[in-house]
Amino acid sequence: MPVSSSLGTLVGRRGGKKRGPAGVLSRVSASPPCPPAGRGTTWRLWAWGGLAGGALLSVLWLLWLLGSAPGGVPEPQPMVTILIWHWPFTDQPPELLGDTCTRYGMSRCRLSTDRSLLASADAVVFHHRELETRRARLPLAQRPRGQPWIWASMESPSNTHGLARLRGIFNWVLSYRRDSDIFVPYGRLEPRSGPAPPVPVKSRMAVWVVSNFQRRQQRARVYRQLAPHLQVDVFGRASGRPLCADCLLPTVAPYRFYLSLENSQHRDYITEKFWRNALAAGAVPVVLGPPRATYEAFVPPHAFVHVDDFGSAQELAAFLNGMNESRYRGFFAWRDSLRVRLLEDWQERFCAICARYPYLPRGQVYEDLEGWFQA
Repeated sequence: MPVSSSLGTLVGRRGGKKRGPAGVLSRVSASPPCPPAGRGTTWRLWAWGGLAGGALLSVLWLLWLLGSAPGGVPEPQPMVTILIWHWPFTDQPPELLGDTCTRYGMSRCRLSTDRSLLASADAVVFHHRELETRRARLPLAQRPRGQPWIWASMESPSNTHGLARLRGIFNWVLSYRRDSDIFVPYGRLEPRSGPAPPVPVKSRMAVWVVSNFQRRQQRARVYRQLAPHLQVDVFGRASGRPLCADCLLPTVAPYRFYLSLENSQHRDYITEKFWRNALAAGAVPVVLGPPRATYEAFVPPHAFVHVDDFGSAQELAAFLNGMNESRYRGFFAWRDSLRVRLLEDWQERFCAICARYPYLPRGQVYEDLEGWFQA
């Protein structure tokens, strides 16, 4: 047994949500037929006619893109106003300047927490934690007809409650799930410009930072099975050794491995425990979460160690303890051309709505949000 017990939208009403087949549609073109003997002139005329027609269509398409503005300049896109009904986890929202989203590459995008804009906002976002705790309530009676409402959450299904009462309300979802309407992962790898910083000097074996330790969780079982065979230092509130926000990365840096054990195992649920605590700190992540294939959709296959690759905790510990320096350095090969980009700012997450706004399906409704999220 493995160590843990263990990746074209159709507009419609979602009971889950209605989608086309997964993947990308591709066109397959057949080779043009050979011209029949004795008809070379006719074939050439046909070919030239086809080329001319194609060129005309290309010109018409370009003119359509440019629009009818004087000088062929495209018409400016209208401002999109996104109303955040309650800022996540706080009653004191940040100051939202008019150009908030330009720093994230989104122009003509306005974020606001001014509830008087309900009647005119292009879309309204509701963060689930405040709905779950009833710190915020849905203004159903005041909802303008046809206004898109967005359900937002970065928590796993195991830590999300009260979805049954939200049936048939929301049009779009913002979350870490790759099949969300607005996909916002906790992090990603981006091309690096310039030389990579050196891998931190290593003097210790493995570390785990944990604040909420519950013995029933799978990660607690993995740790208990691993600890007798591997030296693991534990920090965080649960261990009585809390770390300040600026202390975490330098604390982790001297360790060879970081236990990136998610508090629950769900589809696409890969959090800061992987992106910040391990990769950004310069440690090799030992992961417990979704299947290996999910991680490989985000990072190279040799950038991490997955607990499911081993038949027992003892086998995993032997692999980590016995790793030579050459093999260990291979886990950092990605750093030569890629860098970690953390996506932890709620302002950036909400600005991402504007980037997706022109392409989001109108008229879509999540009839069974709970069923979709728990799938």
